[in-house]
Amino acid sequence: MYLPKKAISKLAAIAVCGPFGAVKEQAAGLYADELASRGFAALAFDPSFIGESGGEVRNVASPDINTEDFSAAVDFLSVQDNIDAEKIGILGICGFGGMALNAAAMDTRIKATVTSTMYDMCRVNANGYFDEGDSEQARYEMKKALNAQRTADFVSGTYKRAGGVVNELPTDAPFFVKDYYDYYKTERGYSERSLNSNEGWNTTSALSFVNMTINNYSSEIRSAVLIMHGEKAHSCYFSKDAYKKLKGDNKELLILPDTVHTDLYDRKDKIPFDKLEAFFRKYTK
Repeated sequence: MYLPKKAISKLAAIAVCGPFGAVKEQAAGLYADELASRGFAALAFDPSFIGESGGEVRNVASPDINTEDFSAAVDFLSVQDNIDAEKIGILGICGFGGMALNAAAMDTRIKATVTSTMYDMCRVNANGYFDEGDSEQARYEMKKALNAQRTADFVSGTYKRAGGVVNELPTDAPFFVKDYYDYYKTERGYSERSLNSNEGWNTTSALSFVNMTINNYSSEIRSAVLIMHGEKAHSCYFSKDAYKKLKGDNKELLILPDTVHTDLYDRKDKIPFDKLEAFFRKYTK
């Protein structure tokens, strides 16, 4: 929990999580620290099964459980003596941007939601990057391989890991791989607990996303939403498509010029914190 230096009795609070495969000591902590410096209580948390959060088996993800993680954070914030339960927002980075939108569609206690450099993890797992694997046969072959790995894991009593960001960057790597490498594998963002910085998720964890969708009911979100993404991010299509489903004059899509995906992890010269502050102040008042 990050708190303003000048404490007041009842604070507006923001729960922050992501990126997908990261831990709270990375981007989430940076966002929370900055929001606290601007007068909010900010909770940076690890999702279930990774980092310092509980749960077994370790190193797994779930669209349902990870959506619930945001509501669990709201549970916690709503009973703190120094927090106003009617002034709670959430902020999801990368894959947890999609989870944050899903949570906002479910949890009416959430007054304002921000997604930053958002991924839809169900879509990318099922269809591949840029929907290039969007075919029934491609999904069948993927599910066949993943279920064979389930059997192998059960027999061995261990869980094969999918691997995080590559340890050595190929010269012909696509830009988004270079972008991730520059953050997760360097002093800029490396963490010993981060899945992306090390061995990645359990390989079979992808199955829970392949067969599910999120944000089916995002058009029903009545609270405020700000979706922000870098113009040059490989992932920008996720945010543009998510925004199209939203309704109401309290929804906004902010496309940031000359900005790539990981710029919104830690580049304070790129992250529009003045905009975030104004948005959360307006909709948590």
